Amino acid sequence: MRVDIFTCLPQLLEPVLGGSLLGRAREAGVVDVRVHDLRDYTSDRHRSVDDTPFGGGPGMVLAAEPIFKAVETVDPPRPLFLLGPGGRRLDQAMATKLASGEGFSLLCGRYEGVDERVREHLVDDELSIGDYVLAGGEAAAFVVVEAVTRLVPGVMGNDASAEEESFGRGLLEYPHYTRPAEFRGWTVPEVLRSGDHGRVERWRRAQSLARTVERRPDLVEARGGLNDEDRALLREFGLE
Repeated sequence: MRVDIFTCLPQLLEPVLGGSLLGRAREAGVVDVRVHDLRDYTSDRHRSVDDTPFGGGPGMVLAAEPIFKAVETVDPPRPLFLLGPGGRRLDQAMATKLASGEGFSLLCGRYEGVDERVREHLVDDELSIGDYVLAGGEAAAFVVVEAVTRLVPGVMGNDASAEEESFGRGLLEYPHYTRPAEFRGWTVPEVLRSGDHGRVERWRRAQSLARTVERRPDLVEARGGLNDEDRALLREFGLE
C-alpha cells in the first residue's frame, strides 16, 4: 500500500510516521508512506505557500498553485482527501475499506484553509476525524494513516487482533487482563483462568455487548439492537 501526504510542515509528521508498528512496516516495505513538502513546489524565493484572502478577513489561506503543482508532479495514488472539519467522518468501516485498496493520499489543511479551487478541482473528497478544530491537518493525517495501515496484512504482529478490537464487529472490545492473577486484592475473572476456550469466547462477547450497551448505545442501535442470542449470552453471565 502507498500513502502520500502533502503538507507544509513535514517535520511534524516524519518522527511519528517512523515509530512503532508503522515505522517497522515502512522499513520492511509492507507500506510505502511518502511525505511531500508543499514548499518544494513554490515559485518564489521565500517558498511561500499561503497568502491573504480575497475580500479581507483574518489569517492566511493555502494557495492553489503549490498544491496543484505538487500533486501533478508527484501523481499520487487516488483518492486524494483534503483533511478538514467539513469532510466525511473517519470510522472503522472507512478505514477497513481504504486498507483493502492499493493506496490513497492526504492533503493537510493549515491556516484558515485552502483555496476553494483546490477543493473544487483537485481533491476527490474530504475527510474529518471529528467535530473539532485543529491547527492543521498533520495530526489528522497521522490518525488516518495509523487507523488504515494497521489493518494492512503484515503490519500488525497478529492480524487476528484487528478483528477482535473495538469497532471491528460493531462493538467495543472486551476487558483484558494479564499477570499477576491477583493485584491489590483484585482478581482476574475465573472464566479467563478456566482453560475452557469456548466459555472464554462467550464471556468475551458478552462483555463486549454489555460494555457497548452501557457506553455506546448508538453502536447497538446501528446494529439493529440486541437479538435473542445476544440477550441469552448476557443472561448467561449475569449481565442482562
